[in-house]
Amino acid sequence: MPIAVQELLAAQRWRYATKSFDPARSIPAEQWQALEDCLVLSPSSYGLQPWKFLVIDDPALRQELRPHSWNQSQITDCSHLVVLLAKRTISAADADRFVAATAAARGLELSSLDAYRQLIQVDLIDGPRAAEIECFTSNQLYIALGNLMTSAALLGIDTCPIEGFSPAEYDRILGLETSPYRTRVACACGYRAADDKYANLAKVRYPASELIEHR
Repeated sequence: MPIAVQELLAAQRWRYATKSFDPARSIPAEQWQALEDCLVLSPSSYGLQPWKFLVIDDPALRQELRPHSWNQSQITDCSHLVVLLAKRTISAADADRFVAATAAARGLELSSLDAYRQLIQVDLIDGPRAAEIECFTSNQLYIALGNLMTSAALLGIDTCPIEGFSPAEYDRILGLETSPYRTRVACACGYRAADDKYANLAKVRYPASELIEHR
């Protein structure tokens, strides 16, 4: 169901990259489940979903990650910490898996998707983009990140996207060094602390007239 324009813009204006979370407040289970569902529902090119999302629940693990995150307090103080992982490669097996899932979900003959399967092969597996596939998968991951942050804002939940960390150290600590996935970005989710001085600062945005052009 559509929401009112005013509600959408109010949520966007309320949202900010939260610097200080209230460690005493936790996101209710029902709302967190909805945000996990939103991550799963995020769109991706070809529908391939070249990602994985680690929700770091263990306080000790968060504490271990914090020194490798510029010692940012959001890592340990937020209600939920999501580490977003991108696939290192797109393989023929990945394409086959998605095509098979599509056929099953939509009641199609697998052969009816042969042309679509070939398009993925030619573009991402055999084509020029195969040489830069990690850039492709990272770009897809940021679609999911944006979806998570917008969805959270609509629920009145604060977020902070985090790139200030060592991906190599995250991969080591999280046991990803030989995994098909690698760390790209993190997102802290929860509720802003009452004394976060950034909460009420005016947003600094260039005018729409400079950023949006109609042709």
